Amino acid sequence: VLAGFLWLIPKSLIFAFNNKIINIHPALLPKYGGKGMFGMHVHNAIIDNGEKESGISIHNVNEKYDDGAIIFQAKCKIGIGDTPESLAQKIHKLEYEHFPKVIEKWIFNKG
Repeated sequence: VLAGFLWLIPKSLIFAFNNKIINIHPALLPKYGGKGMFGMHVHNAIIDNGEKESGISIHNVNEKYDDGAIIFQAKCKIGIGDTPESLAQKIHKLEYEHFPKVIEKWIFNKG
């Protein structure tokens, strides 16, 4: 289980642990994913582009950044007065609320 992991996992590990590595991303993938899209970079881009909603994505890890199958997403609205900082707070709330539950369900469903 990864959170805020900024490097690519070596292909040998991806293949050895196929569909057994998950990560959380602070946006609704596939938008705003990829190399360099983490933390405030994501929130700035979302606000700059005038998005009306954002959220979190929990996904399988593969050999590309933020490209694995999506396991779970949760959304939040973006208000007119929201800033990257206020969006980050909303995203953190979603992460704290959902990530532990999704991890638990994922682990026990995987056996």
